[in-house]
Amino acid sequence: MRRVALRCEAKAPVSDIMTAPVRTVSTGDYLYTAIAAMRRFGWRHMPVVDSHGRLAGIIERHEALAMAAEQTVRLIDAISHEGTLDGLHAVKAAQVEVADALFADHVPAPEIQQMLTGINRDIHRRVVELCVAGMAEEGLGPPPVEFTLIVMGSGGRGESYLYPDQDNGFILDNYPDEDHTGIDGWFIELAGRMTQQLDSIGFPLCRGHVMATNPVWRKTRGQWRDQILGWAGRRSTVAIQLADIFFDFRAAAGRADFATELRRDVLTMLKSTPAFLQALEHEATRFGVALGWFGRLRTETEKPQYKGEVDLKHAGTMPLVTGVRLLAMRAGIEAVGTLARIAALHAAGVLQDDEQDYLCGAFEHITGLLLREQIADFKAGREVGNYVLPDTMSERERDILVDSLKAIETFQQRIHHEFTGEVF
Repeated sequence: MRRVALRCEAKAPVSDIMTAPVRTVSTGDYLYTAIAAMRRFGWRHMPVVDSHGRLAGIIERHEALAMAAEQTVRLIDAISHEGTLDGLHAVKAAQVEVADALFADHVPAPEIQQMLTGINRDIHRRVVELCVAGMAEEGLGPPPVEFTLIVMGSGGRGESYLYPDQDNGFILDNYPDEDHTGIDGWFIELAGRMTQQLDSIGFPLCRGHVMATNPVWRKTRGQWRDQILGWAGRRSTVAIQLADIFFDFRAAAGRADFATELRRDVLTMLKSTPAFLQALEHEATRFGVALGWFGRLRTETEKPQYKGEVDLKHAGTMPLVTGVRLLAMRAGIEAVGTLARIAALHAAGVLQDDEQDYLCGAFEHITGLLLREQIADFKAGREVGNYVLPDTMSERERDILVDSLKAIETFQQRIHHEFTGEVF
């Protein structure tokens, strides 16, 4: 505005005086995202855009800060450190403090998970930017084609806990086959740098090699479509497990439209391959919930370090997550988060009112118990994992947990019946 009023000719093009590139926040972003950006760049205001990239308004820094408590601003500063490896390591370390503060303010666990996931995606994006810049400085040039970094699993669903490992991949723009060696070689180098830097920051390397360093998870747009069709055609155990990992992907950096396009291709493919959905159902119901005889909690007996504890991830939320994902994919629903999928299934008439209520309540209760335990483990210097000792819960919490697991078990039985026609 000052440039236009004081230094600019009336006929000068806007491009001569505008700030570029134009950085924006989305209407769906958390307030901390806008505050962090404006504090980091020294801006007083920032454009807000809708899901189509159209201007929705302007957010003013002083108004945003007025909405945030002093403690919140301190936490914002902690998670918006400068984009160096040391700075990003500090951001990762600050997540526990952020989660603890939000938990103390009685923020629901799924919302805290979304916050943690948003921070993690931002770290991924900034690591990619650092790696790309470093490769350019070393004479390796810019990216030879446009690309998208995708994160999968809990990171794709927006349901990360404190220490998720790496589940990532690349979607590359299509390019001629004769250019494969040079182009893929550049992205192999980027993937290696990215995964090592993420590991140094606090995202452990995936033991199953679900990372962009693995060619299974580094493909062009066309190759991704071919691979998914191949998984559906083979329907082997390995193909089902790979698909199960992949289907919760979401863009974290680069061309987000590549991920949106691929999501729609996946849903279109699934509509024409009902047998593949049935095979996915078999994998989804292979593991049951943590309930034993007479509705009692089933605790760990095989792993000595967790004996007497309950695995609230693999025998708690995961049976619900996989079942909801299966129904959502069959219905052609593009939402990725579990609660968003439940809401969409309810709106589509797939889930009744009571079923939606029970499943949402179960998800929120179990994630709350697990996140609380992870925060406590971190503070006590213990290994942060997915197990919770029943004695750390109140009697009411244990009763609600049992009811939650029963609701998930009933949901699993319904899915099995619908996809197989079998009663048991």
